[in-house]
Parts: sequence; C-alpha cells; structure tokens
Amino acid sequence: MPVSSALTSELKKVVLSLEDDLRARVESQPEVRAKWTREHRQATEQERTSMSWQAWRDDRVTQAAVAWVLTTVFIRFCEDNRLLQPVWISGPADRRQEALDAELSYFRLNPEHTSREWLEQAIEHLRTVHATRSLVESHSPLWSVSPSGPAAQRLVNFWRQSSEDGALIWDFTDAELSTRFLGDLYQDLSDYAKKTYALLQTPEFVEEFILDQTMEPALAERPLDGFTLIDPTCGSGHFLLGAFARLNRRWAAHAPGLNVRARVAEALKAVHGVDLNPFAVAIARFRLIVAALQACGETSLENAPAFELNLAAGDSLLHGGHQRSFEFEGFDFDSEVGGFAYASEDLSLLRTILTPGRYDVVVGNPPYITVKDKKLNATYRELYASCHRTYALTVPFMERFFQLAKRGDGDFPAGWTGQITSNSFMKREFGAPLIEKFLARKDLRLVADTSGAYIPGHGTPTVIIVGRNQSPEGASVRAVLGVRGEPGQPSDPARGLVWSSIVNHVKDDEYEGAYISVIDLGRTSLAKHPWSLAGGAASPLLHLIEVATRRLSAVVQTPIGGSIRAGADEAYMRPMTWKPPIPHLLGQLRPLVLGDIVRDWSAAPDEQIYFPYDYATGKPTEGGLRTELWPWRTTLAERATFQGKMADAGLAWWEYMQFTRKPYVTPLSITFAFVATHNHFVLDRGGKVFNRSAPVIKLPEDATEDDHLALLGVLNSSTACFWLKQNSYPKGGDPMGGDGARVSQQPWSDRYEFTGSTLQDFPLPSRLPLSRGRLLDRLAQQKANVFAEAVSPSSVPMIAGLESAHLTTGHLSGQLIAQQEELDWEVYADYGITEDALTYPGDDLPELALGERAFEIALAREVASGGEETAWFTRHGSTPITEIPSHWPAAYRELVQRRLDLIESDRFIRLLEKPEHKRRWASDPWEKQVERALRDWLLDRLEDRKYWFDSHGRPAPTSIGQLADRVARDSDLVSVLELWSGVKDQSITKSLTDLLTNEAVPYLAAYRLKDSGLRKREAWEHTWQLQRREDAGEKIDKIPVPPKYTSADFRKPTWWQHRGKLDVPKERFIIYPDASRDTDPTLLLGWAGWDHAQQALALATIIDQRTSEGAPDEKLVPLVAGLAELQPWVAQWHNEVDPTFGINMADFFAEQLRERSARLGKTIEEIRAWRPSPATRGRKRKGA
Repeated sequence: MPVSSALTSELKKVVLSLEDDLRARVESQPEVRAKWTREHRQATEQERTSMSWQAWRDDRVTQAAVAWVLTTVFIRFCEDNRLLQPVWISGPADRRQEALDAELSYFRLNPEHTSREWLEQAIEHLRTVHATRSLVESHSPLWSVSPSGPAAQRLVNFWRQSSEDGALIWDFTDAELSTRFLGDLYQDLSDYAKKTYALLQTPEFVEEFILDQTMEPALAERPLDGFTLIDPTCGSGHFLLGAFARLNRRWAAHAPGLNVRARVAEALKAVHGVDLNPFAVAIARFRLIVAALQACGETSLENAPAFELNLAAGDSLLHGGHQRSFEFEGFDFDSEVGGFAYASEDLSLLRTILTPGRYDVVVGNPPYITVKDKKLNATYRELYASCHRTYALTVPFMERFFQLAKRGDGDFPAGWTGQITSNSFMKREFGAPLIEKFLARKDLRLVADTSGAYIPGHGTPTVIIVGRNQSPEGASVRAVLGVRGEPGQPSDPARGLVWSSIVNHVKDDEYEGAYISVIDLGRTSLAKHPWSLAGGAASPLLHLIEVATRRLSAVVQTPIGGSIRAGADEAYMRPMTWKPPIPHLLGQLRPLVLGDIVRDWSAAPDEQIYFPYDYATGKPTEGGLRTELWPWRTTLAERATFQGKMADAGLAWWEYMQFTRKPYVTPLSITFAFVATHNHFVLDRGGKVFNRSAPVIKLPEDATEDDHLALLGVLNSSTACFWLKQNSYPKGGDPMGGDGARVSQQPWSDRYEFTGSTLQDFPLPSRLPLSRGRLLDRLAQQKANVFAEAVSPSSVPMIAGLESAHLTTGHLSGQLIAQQEELDWEVYADYGITEDALTYPGDDLPELALGERAFEIALAREVASGGEETAWFTRHGSTPITEIPSHWPAAYRELVQRRLDLIESDRFIRLLEKPEHKRRWASDPWEKQVERALRDWLLDRLEDRKYWFDSHGRPAPTSIGQLADRVARDSDLVSVLELWSGVKDQSITKSLTDLLTNEAVPYLAAYRLKDSGLRKREAWEHTWQLQRREDAGEKIDKIPVPPKYTSADFRKPTWWQHRGKLDVPKERFIIYPDASRDTDPTLLLGWAGWDHAQQALALATIIDQRTSEGAPDEKLVPLVAGLAELQPWVAQWHNEVDPTFGINMADFFAEQLRERSARLGKTIEEIRAWRPSPATRGRKRKGA
C-alpha cells in the first residue's frame, strides 16, 4: 500500500485546521453552543469533569475533528479497494474521475449545497449499508458539530492531491486489506488526544504473548460455545483482532460444517471492547469489520452481512457494576456515578458490556497516566479501594480487569486476566494497597519484568501480569526477573534478545541467562510492597545488605519528607535574581532547594520562593502575597488536599497546599534528589525551603553535625545507590531508537524516583563513615565557595581571577573523586561485602580524574576487548585508560590492582562497581558555568533603575542602541561584557542584543501566545473578571479554574521558559516589537520590574513618540491594544491619586484608552481583538 508514514503527520495538520473551523462553528451556531454548554454543565454537576468550558469545548472539538477526518479515511479505504460501489472523494485510475463526475452531478441538482453536504452523502451511504452502519452510529462525535463548507472542501481536496505524474498521493489500494496503518493514526493523529487519553498501541508480538498466556489456557478448560473475551481499554483494537482471528480458526476446526458467515458471527460475538476515546473505538470497529469481511471471503461491504460488534465508547472504570457496589447494600454506584452519559456514550450498551464477572478472558494495555481531572480522580477513589495517594490509572484498571473476569465457583472455572502495564505500582508508594490488599488475594499466575525488553512506544517501564479471578492456588508464582536490558536496538523488536528470552523460557521451571532469570517466586514475597524483580546476583546481594538489622527509620525523625508542597509551585517560584514589584515582598522570599541542584555533596539554589509563613514559628504570614498571587487565586484556592479544597482544610488560598514545620525547627537537614540517576545527599545548614523534589531527612533535635555527616557518608555510597535502585521506581533515561521504546541506551542514565518511605527502610551498617563524610562535605563547600567568590556581585570579574578559580576547583574535584572512591570501598567492608576495607591508608592519596577509577579501568578494558559498548567516557568527557597510571604512589597502584582483581572475581563487587552505581560527577563544562555567572552579573547591573527611569521618576522605554550608548560610559560593564561575549572589540550594541533578546518577553499576549494560548488566556480573563466582581462584594456561585498553558501555546520557546504553565512573569525585560523609531533598528525594551501603571505610562510614552513621528495606524494599534490589556489591572491596583503624578491613574488610562482608540477609528473591543499577521506558509501540493 503506497500510503506512507507521512500520512499521519499530514493528517495531523488537517485535524488542527479542522479544529479551528469546528470551534468557530460551535460558537457561531446558537443551537449547537447551547447543546454543548448544557452537556458541559450536566457533566460538571454529575462530577464527570472539572474542566473549564473552554478546555472541555476544545476536547470535544478535537474528538469531532478526528471523527470527520477518520470517516474520510474509512471512505477512501473503501473507495480504493472497491469495498463500496459508489465513489465520492477519489480513487485510483477511473475511480477518481467517477468521483468528480458524481460530485458535479450532485451540485447541479443541489447548487446551494457545499462540500459538507457532499460528504454527508457518503456518510449516509455508510449508514444504509448493514456492515458499515456502526461506523457512523448516532453516538459518534461526527454528529456533534459539522464543518463549514470551505473546511469540508479543504478536506476533500486533501484526499485528491496528486503528484506531478497525476498519481494519487494517498492511495490505500491493498490486496491484503491491511488496516495496521490505522493503529498509527490512532496513536499520533492528535497530539492533544495522545496526551489526554495516553494513546499507545500494543505491538502485535506483545498481544500474541498475552493471549498465549490467557486465552489458550482458558479455552483448554471450557467450551468454545459461549466463550467471552473483553479488552476494556481496547484502543485501536489489536487485542480484539488477535482474539477474533484465533476464535475464527477455533470455530473452523470445532464446527467445520458451520456456514462461514455463522462461524464469523460466533467469533465476533465472543469479542468485546470498550475505550474512553471515541475515535479509538471507531478505528477498532472499522478494523474488525474489514477482518470479518475477509474471514467471510467477501469483497464487498454492501453484500456482507450486518456484523454485530460488541464495542462501545465510554469509561470502563465508571459504567457497569462495581465490586464496591456489593459492599454498600442498596447503593448503586453505576447509577449514581455512571448514570450520566456523554452524547458519545451508549449507556445501556456500556452497562451490558461492562457487567462484572461476565468474561472468560480479560486482556489489555491500560493507560499508565495519573488522573488530572480532580472530580474523576475522586470518583475513582470512591469506586476502587486500591486507589491510594497519587495513583496511576494502572491501579483501578488492575482491579477492573479482575472484576470483569468470571469468579471461580466450584466446578465453574475462574476467568483469566492478562495485561501489560506500567510497573510504577511495584515501587511507588501508591502501589502498596494494590499489592498487599488486592493482588495478594488473587491467583497470580505470571509476573514478568518486561522493562528491559525493547517494546516500541512503551517509554514507561512495564510488567506483564497474568492471573485468575479466584483465591490464590499453590505456594508460588512464575516470575520472569530482569538481569540486563536490551543491549542495542533490534531490527525486529519481536526478536529482541530480552523479549526472545522471555518467550523461549517463560515455561521453564528454572532458567538463568544473560538477560533474564525464570523462577517460581513464593507468594509471600509478592504479598509485600515493594516488589523487586531483579535477577542474577542482585537478589542475593540485596539479601546480604539487608542482614543489617538497624534501619534508617531508627535514627531519624519519620516520616522522611518534610518538604513543602505548594500545589502550584510556578505561582510562588521566582528566579534568585527576581526583584518583586512590592519591595517589602523581598522578606517573603527564601532560597528554594530543588532536586535537580542536589548533586555531588552540594546544593546551590538558583530559584527562590515566596514563603507564606514565619520562618521561626511556622505561622502563616500573608505579607503582601494576597496582591502578588491574586492572578492565580482561583487556581490556588481549588488545589486539592486530602481534606478537600484549600478552604475545606482550613487553609488560606495563598498558603501552601502542604507545609510541615519540622524541617525548619533546627537548622541542620539532609536533603536528597527525589529523582536522579544516582544517589545525591547533601547537608544543609539552614535558611532554605525544600521543594518536594528535594525531600528532607531530619535527625533528632539534639543530633550534632557529626551525626549528620556520618549518615551522609553511607547514604552517598555506591552500596546505597544499589540498594535504592533495587527498591525504587525507574523513570527512564536516554531511550534507545526513535520509536518510543523504554530501554535506555545507557543503563546508568536511567533516572530513579527515591522516596522517603523507601529510604526509611534503608539498612545501616553498625559503623558509619564519619571521617570520610566530613571530608567530602568540606571539599564540596570549598569548591562552591571558590567559584562564587570569582563572580561575586560585589566585585568585577576578571580573567585572571577566573583562571585561578578554574585551577583551584580542578584540584578540589580531583580530591572529591578520590575520596568518594575511598568511601565506596570503605562501605563495602562495613556491610561485610568484602572481608577487608580496601582503602588507602597513606596521606598521599592522589587526585583522580574521571576515567581513572578502578571500575573505569575495568570498563575500558572490556571496551578495548570488544566485550562492552558504552558512552560512559564520552558522555562525561573522560579518557578511558586500560593501565594503572604509573605516576601514582606504588602502594596506591597496588591497592587499585587488588580492587580490579576483586571486580573480576567477585560477582557482588562486579555488580556494585558498575557505572549504574558509581558517582558520575557530571557537571556543566567550566566555560558554561562561567558564561552563566557572567550573564547574571551583567543582567543584574543592567536592571539598575538608572537605565529604566528618567530624571522625573517616569518609566523610560529604551532601545538596545540607546542602552549601548549609556553602557559605553561604564568601563566595568564594558570589560565584563567583552569577557562574557568572548569576542574582542565586538560592538556593544551587538553584545547587548545577544545578551538581552532572550531575557525579554513581549508586552502583549497576542505577541507571545499562539491561537491556542489566546483561547486559554480568554478563560483566564473570564476568571479574573469574576474574581474582581467577587472582590466588589458580588456573590459568585462558582469561578472556573482556567486551563494551564503548555509550550505549544507560546510563539517562542524562550517566552515559554520565562512564563511557564501559569504565565507567571519571570523575565527581566519587556519587548515592544515593531515599536522602535524608524531610524533605530534595535529592539525597544522596558523593565519587567515596572508595575502595571508604570507599564501603561511606558506604552503611552511610546505611542506619543511614534505618533509624533507620523507612524502609521497599523504600528499604533498593537500599542493601544497593550493599554487595553493593562487597563483592568491599572483599575484594580491603582484606583487612587498617584503621589508622584497627582492624578488617579485608573481614570487617566481609561480615558487614554478611549481617546486613542477613537483616534484610530476603532472600538476598544476591536483594539483588543488585534492579532499579529500570521506567518506565511510554503507551497501546497498539487490539488484536483
């Protein structure tokens, strides 16, 4: 089939264009909008959604757009393969002309119609044909809104595109009638849908394996007649197609005399599927129809029977009965929670299909995401007892799979369940109830670690779970344990080394290979959270370490954590360089420790956070935050706590969602990186705030600094790294290949999630490495101080000082690496892994460069011999060596040789001395660190008020050219600017342009946001309007939470980086695009530290200047639009006489806006509606 992978990428553009059209159609047709708003209101009231109207509308628009596009895909497939006699759009050879002639004839009879009505003729034909009727049934989003005539014409034209030789570009002709390409469309047709519904295809080889483990044993113990199977997360139908094919073959063998149509009908009758995504169900329907047509031996859908398909769009977790319904007599969860149905849902059919205990086999690949919608999240918690903390959808679906399976009862065999799912529940805290209270009571038959297998599309580590809906039978469960991940991208993932090992050895009673181990695990080991499915030497080594009886929880305050959870961190966070608009807010800012800065014994914050508490007492202190955080008030007030919303928990809206005073009672704390490739623990000495990505360990209040440092030593060891990785959730690293598989190119690059609850169980040796911990902490502090002093804001950085700092930090780095190596080997002996501490006793321990540690020498030898491939050395900028350096002291060389011998001979040491467990010492290159520090030094100087206010205290917009003239008079600035740019004698204007362009964001939302972002901005403005009415004393029933932004909503990545999900202004400067003098080609800038009134004054100044120069209206309109955007804020915060100017700024600018709009001959609403001209696009393909 000539249709290539390019079809998906091209159709994505078609969908986006159609979304814009359908969105406008919804808003322009009163009856459609009324129907949609009514459904949204009902969905909100029935707690099916907490989305704002705009977000909900856009979600439904996407569904409708995809439905229209997919329907044309179905039509085109049928046209090209002559499955239907009439032709409407196009086709190969004479079929294309036949379509054009039919269309022309139609329009002659119906001249007032458009391409929309012509497409509806094709859709109506699908509805009249028995075999295709279900493709366009009444619940399809197709019927929720129709495109405009021009949009329908563009859709038709897309399919009629031809190449230079006249051949169709999109030709579906295929003798095999393969519909596999529809799986690609399902997964990638809409980026929004892919993210929202966690769209993910199940590869055929995975589907076949799971059906082998479930369907085949189920059929072996029960009759074929009446057999039932369901995939409650069916997606595009891979499991359903596989099951149908198997059942069709079974029926052919079981009843060879049965009419072929009857045989196909029996096979179809057994297969059931449900999916939340309507277009996934549409694709599954079409694929099953085509498969059934082929199985019947038919070539025309018009002559085919009416295939009865048991498929429905809806929420498998809501509809149908539930296990918990039986726990509350007289209460029907389905009628209360699932009683409301969207227009796309057939509630009666859903309830029938999703009847608990109905199925012999339940298989699928459930979504792995967490539930973002707060109302649905709460509903699932109510329905599924295993939902705990921030659970992933894998949890309720695990329960649901077993619920839908038949319950074992006497001679009646229990149903089988099989799924490939995220393994996050195995290690993360939310999985504890699922493992200990649910799965422990089910008859698990297979637990297979597939995280090391190369499975396209599965970027999340996975596990295959097979079980039966009955009490456990037998004392053990077949387990496939991971030893090593796929070493390279296989040409055929189905034949990958890891996957082949699983398939070939899963039935072996016992197997130990290079990639997996197969054993029968005792059920008791699977009845306790967390699960560890590591094979090879990992399990016995873990057991040896855990011989230590003292746990971390015995010597620290529990629970470990204690970091703040703001709940909407972006609203509170500001760069360390931030200058708040209200000066006294400086006292509310504290340095913020984030997990990604906790590295290698040190943590230097580059972010700060508004801290709404008294640091000494922990009491809430508003201190001006009501004003500063007002734009995000509704978002903050609606944060969900365990007691409900903020007010339900007795918290003010400007407080953190969760704040624990414990970390701030005493100054000393150990913080660690919550997510990292390796273990990073740092001693903090007070004054900071800790984000949840940097949890806190607190020792008893009377603990000394040495107590902390002793603990710090063992926690930063390679042994601790091994233990933590065995008990923590792997989040992934550098994926191998380009098709979304989970397997990392380098195992040491995998990031892990190190939780406080996991850490509490960390086994401590009887002796702790205090001296080494103390030394490493001191060296890390010295290194940080040397660099900070070289670029201090209170002095002028000089090249000589930077070179000296570089040399000193280099020596300190060498000492840190050497001492960390000693620490690792010291701790091996402390745990009894080695008999002796292979540490260096002399006082002439050499500094080590990366690449010189014993494990790196061993690794380099393996690479040199061809036994290993690794990016360890190139990634870390080190040189591999295969021989022990001759310049080291003889005693140290001898010691390193003993270490190398042990790495080769001892499997435990060989495992611990792998890169996965050894400190990476990965940091930015020196040049990058210096560039960033000099940039900040320069920007701090350039934010001086003298550059941004005139002599009368008025805001003064300044072009880069004007700024360069003033900077030229400051020799310190000029010298550092040259040092930063690295280009001698470069013009100051050029250097400032390079420096400032990416530090500024446009003044107007229309300049910085795309159309999608402006729609979200509209929702934010509606929320602000309601908040202002509420502040004025009006009773407002419900203020909607506006949607968050994404990077796709911003016109430039740097603007997104400055603003983020909540559009919080964090930039230093303001850009006024196309607003400079005609004689000055440089950017016109303002200072982001101006308040709203000052920003309005700056705009008024620019408008006056450009008007006096005779600027055309098109240059002035966006500037006046900026005034219109600021006007509500000026009215809100400056509605009083300004002491500097002696006027009411709110009244003044309201009048300015009216006058300036009138001069331009536009209404204020027309001014607000201004948009920049769209970018031009490339040439289109040749059309019909």
